[in-house]
Amino acid sequence: MKIKLFSILLLSAFYSKAQFFRGIGIYGALTESMHSYKNFDAPKKVDTVFVPQYYYPQNHISREYFSWGAGVFAEFLRNDGVRWQTELSYTKKGANEKEIIDQYMGTRSNSFGKNKYTYIQWNNYLKFFGPFGLRRNIYLMPGIRLEYKLNQSTSVFSAYSSQLRKIWFSGNLGIGYEFPLFKNFYGIVEEHWNPDVYNLKVKDNVKIRNRTFETRFGIIWRPKRRAIDDCNTPRYKGPAY
Repeated sequence: MKIKLFSILLLSAFYSKAQFFRGIGIYGALTESMHSYKNFDAPKKVDTVFVPQYYYPQNHISREYFSWGAGVFAEFLRNDGVRWQTELSYTKKGANEKEIIDQYMGTRSNSFGKNKYTYIQWNNYLKFFGPFGLRRNIYLMPGIRLEYKLNQSTSVFSAYSSQLRKIWFSGNLGIGYEFPLFKNFYGIVEEHWNPDVYNLKVKDNVKIRNRTFETRFGIIWRPKRRAIDDCNTPRYKGPAY
């Protein structure tokens, strides 16, 4: 009896006028990522003799690596203008690199190799609907991502690129657009900028930083709108309900 009563109260909290629970959805994503390397020992010399680790890898920014991701998410909070979105995502990141084949002269290979990483992420954002005078179905998404490195394949600079941490976090700034599809289902299109918060020291005096752009396409289901918003509504007014 107590379990039934608790279940009824929980459902009532989700579907009351206050509407703490605002929606659940899925998305697929295209990712574009790269790494920047900083070797803080690069300008050093020892008795005028060049030492390989001082020049390998050189300071540089890698070429873009294109891949994909996917995730599920839920949206909460009673406020129509500000929501909290939490999600679990499967995200692929990486970089295209040219291996240095002469550590003293800095000569690089003619072909690119791929450093690839797969992450399981727990992401949390605040969603600000219609900020700065924008339409109600446009929103901003600042937040943070907690990342677990599921696997990696590092063919270039492996002594350094393989040292990225198993558990890491990164920042996020996104912008999105929501539009009606059918019944209580809505489409979403989003663009996310997902940079590491700071440079990660991996080995010797070398630091690496990742930056990923993520383009998302998804769908969200929202509970039935409140009756006050349902009467004779001639057009879509955004996700507030």
